[in-house]
Amino acid sequence: MLHLAQLRFATLRRFRPAAWQKAALAWIAPAVLTFVTVRYFRYPMLPALHNVEALVLLLAVGCCAGFALRSLRGAACRQDKLEPGLRFTACLLLFGLIAGEEGWFRWQQYQVLQGSAAMERMGRHFIVGFRDFGDVKPLAERGLIGGIYLTKRNIKNMSVRSLRRRIDELQGVRRHAGLPPLFVMADQEGGSISHLSPLIEPMPSLASLLVDGMENLEARACDYGERQGRALAALGVNMNLSPVVDLKPDGKGDWTDWRTRIERRAIAADPRIVTRVASAYGTGLAASGVQPTVKHFPGLGRVRGDTHFVQASLTSDPVARAADWLPFREVTANTGAAMMLAHVHLPDIDPRAPASLSRVLVQDILRKKGGNGWNYQGLLITDDLNMGAVYDEGIGRAATAALDAGVDLVLVSYDHDQYYPALYAAAAAWRQGDIDTGRETESAKRLDEYWTENRAKAAAGMAARPRCAD
Repeated sequence: MLHLAQLRFATLRRFRPAAWQKAALAWIAPAVLTFVTVRYFRYPMLPALHNVEALVLLLAVGCCAGFALRSLRGAACRQDKLEPGLRFTACLLLFGLIAGEEGWFRWQQYQVLQGSAAMERMGRHFIVGFRDFGDVKPLAERGLIGGIYLTKRNIKNMSVRSLRRRIDELQGVRRHAGLPPLFVMADQEGGSISHLSPLIEPMPSLASLLVDGMENLEARACDYGERQGRALAALGVNMNLSPVVDLKPDGKGDWTDWRTRIERRAIAADPRIVTRVASAYGTGLAASGVQPTVKHFPGLGRVRGDTHFVQASLTSDPVARAADWLPFREVTANTGAAMMLAHVHLPDIDPRAPASLSRVLVQDILRKKGGNGWNYQGLLITDDLNMGAVYDEGIGRAATAALDAGVDLVLVSYDHDQYYPALYAAAAAWRQGDIDTGRETESAKRLDEYWTENRAKAAAGMAARPRCAD
């Protein structure tokens, strides 16, 4: 029995972790917390955690520091105190990093809410998501935003009547302050992207119109647009982020594409059919008083990779590009639609910036008159700056680059808290001269003219708008 007990004790000693193994295990938690803080603190894909993440991280670091301090006090000699002492110091530094990150965000938020001439000048270009209408009312009243983005999260448990009342209150605040109306944006494509349903009637995707063949295709698409537009206008929505004019890709799409899923949302693979359907739909939408928006330029049909998370590029095949771009050019010309710019790189046009932030693409192609220029003078809006393709480079830098390029509206929708650092950075860049004054002035003029034109149409009545053929 004694021999057996000795053998068991020897076996346990053999598998008992050595001092260096214990130290390595003790460093795992601080290392993980450091990675999470640096990479994912206030990450836009995790907005539900923002109210608690700083507290949770600080408590976790505090526990790690407590264990380190206990080891430090229990050490018998100076050499044994070195490792727990370093670990305790690392925990203090991490504690300061987390507190500093949260404090910096709160400072930027405070500065934005205080307002300034630069904040107001840049703020009119921002479209923001929000949690509650009370959050955006002071921003709307002080001219710190240009519009709001509606989705399931901020209209939850609201009726059509209550939502319309809240939107009308915001627009009344704007009128009282002598400011232009707010853009009230929705993302109601039909089919899988119907963010305001079931508050308004869900409708099938525009691609479903092709099931019944080509007969009366334009009339049916226009009726679809009018029907959807009336439902949106009843809520107070004045801009819809639709139609999708990306060409439908072959097959079921890339397995790495988790959220974009253009194959489910695109109308067709033939650019001429896409142009016909989207133009008629846009006409019907506009006839109901809702501005259509074509997306996602330069086209996502051939993109491999999901820009919600990673950067992506398009090849320079001129034939494919001409097909990709035909619906964007034709539908905007036919309907006066706005255009959403995707976070997709075109290396042969601009090797540094994606389309959404590219001065070269915006000024030398879309806005340019003559030559190969489109002479497009409608509104340009970025896709959500929370998306990983641009957010990982810094949302402040992204907002600044878009405004410097001459983009009219920047969208910060999924994580609305990111609006504060984005506007703070844009205002700082404006004061420092890092946003081109001429291009921003032209953009502001387009926004003013847009609202002047729409007021004139409203005063003249709906007869001034193009309507679907009988």
